[in-house]
Amino acid sequence: MKLITAIVRPEKLDELIDVVIGNGGRGLTATEVRGFGRQFAVDTPWTDASRPTALLPKVRLDVLALDEDAETLAAAIGKHARTGTIGDGKIWVTTVDSAMRVRTGERDRDAV
Repeated sequence: MKLITAIVRPEKLDELIDVVIGNGGRGLTATEVRGFGRQFAVDTPWTDASRPTALLPKVRLDVLALDEDAETLAAAIGKHARTGTIGDGKIWVTTVDSAMRVRTGERDRDAV
């Protein structure tokens, strides 16, 4: 199993939910977060120009996927999250050793 984590622009959330569902994702968690990358301390239209912000609003998506689906799903998320401008975000994929569906107690592949 793999955990796909994507930090993306908030305005892309609805589109990315559809992308995950359309590419075999069986669920996702979306969390509002704030952070910075290479755009650290840039002026943005929604901040006071006298004081650049370091922490910009983003959305974190976490999607648990089967090994065989992870690359396709991560690529689809990246394609639809991209605007081509700084601040589009980051995606990483990590290995998950074990998972359990709380309701049924199913483990690993059956829990995805």
